[in-house]
Amino acid sequence: METPGSQTSLHRANLERVVRAVRMAGSLTQAEIARTTGLSAATVSNIVRELKDGGTVEVTPTSAGGRRARSVSLSGSAGIVIGVDFGHTHLRVAVGNLAHQVLAEESEPLDVDASSAQGFGRAEELVKRLIAATGIGQDKVIGVGLGVPGPIDVESGTLGSTSILPGWTGINPSEELSGRLGVPVYVDNDANLGALGELVWGAGRGVRDLAYIKVASGVGAGLVIDGQIYRGPGGTAGEIGHITLDESGPVCRCGNRGCLETFTAARYVLPLLQSSHGADLTMERVVQMARAGDPGCRRVIADVGRHIGSGVANLCNLLNPSRVVLGGDLAEAGELVLGPIRDSVSRYAIPSAARQLSVLPGALGGRAEVLGALALVLSEMGDSTLLDSALPASAPAFT
Repeated sequence: METPGSQTSLHRANLERVVRAVRMAGSLTQAEIARTTGLSAATVSNIVRELKDGGTVEVTPTSAGGRRARSVSLSGSAGIVIGVDFGHTHLRVAVGNLAHQVLAEESEPLDVDASSAQGFGRAEELVKRLIAATGIGQDKVIGVGLGVPGPIDVESGTLGSTSILPGWTGINPSEELSGRLGVPVYVDNDANLGALGELVWGAGRGVRDLAYIKVASGVGAGLVIDGQIYRGPGGTAGEIGHITLDESGPVCRCGNRGCLETFTAARYVLPLLQSSHGADLTMERVVQMARAGDPGCRRVIADVGRHIGSGVANLCNLLNPSRVVLGGDLAEAGELVLGPIRDSVSRYAIPSAARQLSVLPGALGGRAEVLGALALVLSEMGDSTLLDSALPASAPAFT
C-alpha cells in the first residue's frame, strides 16, 4: 500500500508526470521532459529507462540544437484512440496511436440533421472498419473522442440547443456511442475540438492562449486559455455566433436579431449570391470563385471577414488571446478574408490587444475537428491504466 509522501508514492507521481508530458506532446526529448515536468535530468533518465523496459514508451535517436538526443514517445503498441467528427453534412473518423500518429482515416457524406440513430449506426460501422484496417485488436482501443456541431450541456451530457440538431433531441451522444462500441467516449462540440486539433498539430502549436473560429452552417469559437480548453460552467463558452451586431437585423435561429451568425454563416451568406451565381452554391465554391477573381464572391467574402473581425475584436477585449485561427471552408480564402478580419480587429479592439494578436488560417483544414477528437481522448485518459498494464507491481524506489 502506497503511503502519501512515501518514496513509492513520490516515484509513482513522477512516473505519471513523465507519461502525461509525453502523452500530451506526442514526443519529447529527455531534456524537454525535464523542462516540462521540473524533474532533474537524472530522474528523467531513470524513469524513461524504466518505462522503456516496461513497454510503455519507445526511445529513438534524434537531434536537438545540433546535438544528439533521444526522442521519447508512448509505445505504438500501448493502445489506440478513435476520433469521430459529426458535421452537418459529413462523418469523419480517424484512428491514432498514443504517439500521435494517425493510422487510418476516412470521411463520407452524411446528413447528420436527419437522424441520430442513422448517424451513430454509420459511425459504428466506420469505426469498426478502420480498426480492422489497422490490424490492431479492438481490445486495444482506450477511448473515443466525439465531436458534434452544437454545444454540450455539462450537467446532462445532451446537446444544449435542439434548434441546431432537432433530430438529436434528448440524445446523450457519449452514452449512445459508448453503448455501441463498449469503450469510454468523450464528447465536445466541433469548435472546441478544432481548437484542440490546431493546438496539438496545427497553427496553434507553441501558444497557450488562442481562439479557433469555425464558420460553417453556424459560427462557433473554441477557446484555449493557458493551454486548456475553456468550456464555461454550462459548456456554452465560445458561442461567438450569437454576439449581437445589429439589434434590428435578421432574426437568428436562437430567437435574437442581428447575431454575428446571421451575417456570416453559410445559410445566410449563400442566398446573397444565388440569384447571380446559381442555386447550387456552396461556401467552398464561393471561396474558389473569389480566389479566381469573381467580384461578387470577393465582396461577400470581404464583408463576412469584417463581421467576423468584429466578433474577434470582442474576444480580444475580453480574453486577450495571442492567436486566432480561422477554420472551415472560409479559411481557404486566405487574405481575402483574413485581411478584413484584421482590419476590423484594428478598428474595434483595444490597441494593445490588437497588437499582440496574430490571425492565421487553420493548418489542418477539414481534419481539425477529427484530430481534435483524438487529442481529446489523449488529454482526458488517465496515466494509471498505462502504467498498471506495463510496469511490475513493485517498482524501483528511485525518484
